[in-house]
Amino acid sequence: MTDKKKNIRTLSKAELKSALTEMGEKPFRAKQIYEWLWQKNAASFEEMSNLGKALRERLFEQFSIERIELQDQQISSDKTIKCAFTTYDNRVVEGVLIPTRSRTTACISSQVGCSLACKFCATGRLKLMRNLTAGEMVDQVAYLRNQAETRYDTPLTNIVYMGMGEPLLNYKEMLRSTELISSPEGLGMSPKRITVSTAGIAKMIRKLGDDEVKFNLALSLHAADDKKRDQIMEINESNNLEALSEALQYFHEKTGTRVTFEYIIFKDFNDGIEDARDLAEFAKCVPCKINIIEYNPIDDGDFQQADAKKVDDFAAFLESKNLIVNVRRSRGKDIDAACGQLANKNKAIRKDDRVLK
Repeated sequence: MTDKKKNIRTLSKAELKSALTEMGEKPFRAKQIYEWLWQKNAASFEEMSNLGKALRERLFEQFSIERIELQDQQISSDKTIKCAFTTYDNRVVEGVLIPTRSRTTACISSQVGCSLACKFCATGRLKLMRNLTAGEMVDQVAYLRNQAETRYDTPLTNIVYMGMGEPLLNYKEMLRSTELISSPEGLGMSPKRITVSTAGIAKMIRKLGDDEVKFNLALSLHAADDKKRDQIMEINESNNLEALSEALQYFHEKTGTRVTFEYIIFKDFNDGIEDARDLAEFAKCVPCKINIIEYNPIDDGDFQQADAKKVDDFAAFLESKNLIVNVRRSRGKDIDAACGQLANKNKAIRKDDRVLK
């Protein structure tokens, strides 16, 4: 039995240079290959036209290029595009392109499944199968960027790690993917156009600060009261609001970056003025903005969408406290592409990958 070829996309530029040196090649070849892999998104060594045929053949003998492939694509009436991608080991992850008048955003996944089991999220009903590689995250961005440019004639302006999975539980690969996306030898996007969203893992938020990351951070908050947050997010039992507040302050001190609080608003659960008062108090911990997000129902879900007037009153209260507030209306609901809906009805996701409720 022959050994499986190594995926060349897992190599750093330094590792690639070392491997080429061992093959007797000049170090500058590493830069050429790196650009083919990450800037030009090459699917094969044969495409690398500025490399000699002999080198291309040797690369093929020793390495593979593992990329995700598009399995299915749906387009919403509001032009949102949801893509199901298949990985090399036949797992399925989803990514979404969200075009609006002011921006075009790629929402990407960081894991196959998720371990956090948030009560309002369809992905939380899946088992965590594995982490995605940096390359698999970059592939989602590259494909969605291409769709923005070719289908809508608009550039991709923003990237959010808000799809399937918890990015901070795939820290190393997530971080590498942001570097590849922002590198001039990669996709060349500004890190300030990237937002990584977390359900709230205090020690990893601190690590982001220690690493002095340049991208933006969003906390999926959804309740500013520990008892309520415990009910909908199990992670809060080990990462309560006090721990998160301290971690966010540390992150801001290290990076100077304003934090975004994501707050899905549920009918008769977290939509009252008292809830808004709790949120306003918590928001004092760090310079921030608040995104109030319309809830998107999932099959057999326990929650309902809050009344429009209550949402408006909630936002108005926060604004009266001089907070920056955006109300995010859902997009892509008709194709289950809205916030919290990924994997809700994707038949390609194996039945045994789902957690029975």
